[in-house]
Amino acid sequence: MEYKILDMQTYKRKAHFEYFRSLPYPYVGTTAEVDVTSLVKYCKENCRSFYLAVLHAAALAADQIPELRQRIHDDGIIEYSECPTSHVELLEDQTYCYCTVHHHMPASEYFDQAEAARKACKNNGIEEEEDAESMYFISTLPWLHYTALIQPVAGGDESNPRITWGRYEEKADGTILMPVSILVHHALADGLQIAAFYQNLEQQIRLFAEG
Repeated sequence: MEYKILDMQTYKRKAHFEYFRSLPYPYVGTTAEVDVTSLVKYCKENCRSFYLAVLHAAALAADQIPELRQRIHDDGIIEYSECPTSHVELLEDQTYCYCTVHHHMPASEYFDQAEAARKACKNNGIEEEEDAESMYFISTLPWLHYTALIQPVAGGDESNPRITWGRYEEKADGTILMPVSILVHHALADGLQIAAFYQNLEQQIRLFAEG
């Protein structure tokens, strides 16, 4: 994946970067409910995977935010032009493997290549690919409508954003809400970027509904 190296002498968050790198747990995240009513309708009407639709929308939402494409690397920061996803796929023995998907393409092409990647990944296990640094780490708890989530991280300078969602639920008024969590390295991103991710995600969901 293509990336650029940021100039740390002119980087506006240099003091924040150094401070949060010094902490034993330098991560920040939240869980918020997202309205997925239109996306559920789109997937049912078009026979599309809801999981892959959310995956596509979440990746595009994150890619619009430079800080979420940044990674700590060799005491500095690199910024990728775009980031693929590494998501979990449940296996027959109820363990899981990792599956890599690229998302900068029309939805019709995306669903085809994503479905092919899902079928091809079953023997991958949980070994990380060589370019894992560039990826968004994606998971889901489709069995649970949760209100909070603690993410596993290696710590230190591992700075891949982690995005997770749970089971959606329909409310009395017909609105369908789904918990979505994001975790980022605080040396690279703040609450402003976390909020922007949710705003972008809602926009991407609307674009799906508009076809």
